Amino acid sequence: MIGTRVAGLTSPSRGEPLRIAPDIASGFEPLTAERVGTAGSVAGLDVNPGMLAVARSMAAASGADIRWYETSAESIPLPADSFDVVFCQLGMQFIADKSAALREMRRVLVPGGRVLVSTSPPNPFFDVVDQAMSRHVGADGGAFVRMVFSLNDPARIEQLFQSAGFRSVAVRTDRRLLRLPPAKDFLWQYVHCTPLTGLLSQLDSGQTAALESDVVRGWQPWSDEGGMSYEQGLIVATARK
Repeated sequence: MIGTRVAGLTSPSRGEPLRIAPDIASGFEPLTAERVGTAGSVAGLDVNPGMLAVARSMAAASGADIRWYETSAESIPLPADSFDVVFCQLGMQFIADKSAALREMRRVLVPGGRVLVSTSPPNPFFDVVDQAMSRHVGADGGAFVRMVFSLNDPARIEQLFQSAGFRSVAVRTDRRLLRLPPAKDFLWQYVHCTPLTGLLSQLDSGQTAALESDVVRGWQPWSDEGGMSYEQGLIVATARK
């Protein structure tokens, strides 16, 4: 669903190449670079240098013109009226001043430019990770997992957009069945793409093995011979400047 919406948002409205398609709180979305192609450019922003490193590694094969900025979304170091599209996919919940970030996104958009923000509500699948992190890593581990799903009220999201001055605000919810690798593999893929990597580096081998065992056991209801499947809720907000 996100991929389809990304493709729709990044289709140039006048047959012109997109000048810039920025990704705020960038974990890098390959579809962004693919749709922009070599005629346009992409800017990736994240306050976390580790996430930028992950994004750079994922983007290396895309061939797109990507500029990277280690900065907060509340103060985007780019000129006004310079972006066709702004994405913030599964990242808005981590931004301290969401209103300021949305005002910055609106500032850098061209008139009529479009924004897409996606978040996700809590779910039993990641409750397993929350409980295991709290048990084996401590309060900070569980708190991070809960933060991932903390911006989950569509009415609040709509109000944030309207207060920032956006028009044509639309917020919708959806659910998608996701197919994932086996539990052990997916756990470490997820950890290594998040700040949890730093927290888990403090564990010894026995603690790490106990954490892994708890998560793999907790994910048994979603597991089969080939991997895992679970249904993920999504909240997707779109708007125009």
